[in-house]
Amino acid sequence: MPKPFSFAALFTVTLLACATAAVAQTDGVPLMTPSITASAPGAKAAPAAGGFRTITWEALVPADWDPFKEFKGIDLASLQDGDPKATQMLKRMREVWDKAPVNPALVGQQVRIPGFVVPLEDTKDGIKEFLLVPYFGACVHSPPPPSNQIIHVLPKSPAKGFRSMDAVWITGTLSNLQTDSYMGASSWRLDAVGVVPYEAPKAR
Repeated sequence: MPKPFSFAALFTVTLLACATAAVAQTDGVPLMTPSITASAPGAKAAPAAGGFRTITWEALVPADWDPFKEFKGIDLASLQDGDPKATQMLKRMREVWDKAPVNPALVGQQVRIPGFVVPLEDTKDGIKEFLLVPYFGACVHSPPPPSNQIIHVLPKSPAKGFRSMDAVWITGTLSNLQTDSYMGASSWRLDAVGVVPYEAPKAR
């Protein structure tokens, strides 16, 4: 039987997932997350689509905010499960990340962004409410990323035909509204007028 994640491993996986670009797969097809697209050498700003500005996940975060500032220099290997220091560290991480600041320039903006679906309210008519996350497994297979890297999505009408961790494009208006859910905290809310399956941008 495989051993469960130690605290150090779990903490490290969470940090790495948020600090680096992640390559995920949807139905066996590699899907490039927004962070990879944004950090690719020579990457250019994506054009507006249907009046909505296409943004990357990095754009949601203030340029001077460092999610790892309080955790640099920590010897994660020394943290063991059951260690009070480990419990305290995880609690502090969530306190900092669940109140993560947003980029004020995007508040009220009409945007388009890709990500992965984490359903909050799924009905026979479709998903009425979900979280959008930047990498595969966030909030489901790994701890939630900082709240400024989670978007609470309220579709105009239930999104039909989608499952947990499906990759989608969403379009709508962003607002800075803190939401705490059983799957994670979000600093962003988006009232979506569109939720469609993800398709990679065509090469120009």
